[in-house]
Amino acid sequence: MCHLVFYKQRTEYDIIHDVRMVLDTSVVVAAMRSPTGASAALLMRARKGKLTLLANVALALEYEATCRHAEHAVAAGLTADEVGIFVDAVLAMVEPVESHFVWRPRLRDPADEMVLEAAANGGAAAIVTFNQRDFGVVPLKFGVEVLTPAAALRRIK
Repeated sequence: MCHLVFYKQRTEYDIIHDVRMVLDTSVVVAAMRSPTGASAALLMRARKGKLTLLANVALALEYEATCRHAEHAVAAGLTADEVGIFVDAVLAMVEPVESHFVWRPRLRDPADEMVLEAAANGGAAAIVTFNQRDFGVVPLKFGVEVLTPAAALRRIK
């Protein structure tokens, strides 16, 4: 399934009906640290089947490694075992994406390339991140929008 859209750029008020999204690692960490925020609400929507989360192996490994940093566990008030349970729950909701094509380098930050690859190869409608600037307009070439967690929540029907 490909979402290449060259004729029309979506606006903030369009509703995404094919809700396949890739969460940047910062969004997963924010969900762990703030269970009442927009990032956590996205995970709840995924748990209820209203959103399909996509990730490739590299991104899944980054989720786990970053969430396990002591500062994030302390800020979330979680033990190491509880962090492991959180990460396992997130990864259980993820639809795995195989990277059939690699388009590197495309982005300013090389660490974001795996996010773009997961989105492009998985047919994502959007990448959800707090760092929209680093992605620029490159994802639009693949028909993928870049949204903040709050904007993504507003767009899910």
